[in-house]
Amino acid sequence: MGTAARKTSKTSRPIRRDRYIKEYEHDTYKTRGKLREPAVCPACDAVFHKGRWQWLARPRGARETLCPACHRLQDKYPGGYLTLSGPFQKQHGDEILRLARNVERREKKNHPLRRILSLEEQDGDVLITTTTMGMARAIGDAVHHAYKGELCYQYTDEADILRVAWKR
Repeated sequence: MGTAARKTSKTSRPIRRDRYIKEYEHDTYKTRGKLREPAVCPACDAVFHKGRWQWLARPRGARETLCPACHRLQDKYPGGYLTLSGPFQKQHGDEILRLARNVERREKKNHPLRRILSLEEQDGDVLITTTTMGMARAIGDAVHHAYKGELCYQYTDEADILRVAWKR
């Protein structure tokens, strides 16, 4: 028997040691280990309390550390992309962007890490970048619910990024 398989004493099945084991989750911006509490983000004033980022009053003696959303903003590295395109989008662009901002306001109220990073116009289309995949999906779902059209999701395994495309 080669080095790739070896029989165990309890079963007759070989133990495989030559398989590629896919990493479960890779998010560079996820905190590695537990932050010491209380902590506050110097950029947005979100407070890390009871294991999560929240909008609270700044605690006395809190140490400062950049939250994952502000870290993504600083590095210009989005977690989600939403592309809005088509003739309908060109005619109703302001209205659609107001809807996107309203979704951000609603999401951000309970989830400080869910934010819009940027809104850019590219050849008549609008590209919205977000801090999380969930935020891109929430805005895409809201636009689709309000205006119908075609909605497409594309997840990437390598970098935990979601690309959403809406067209009408």
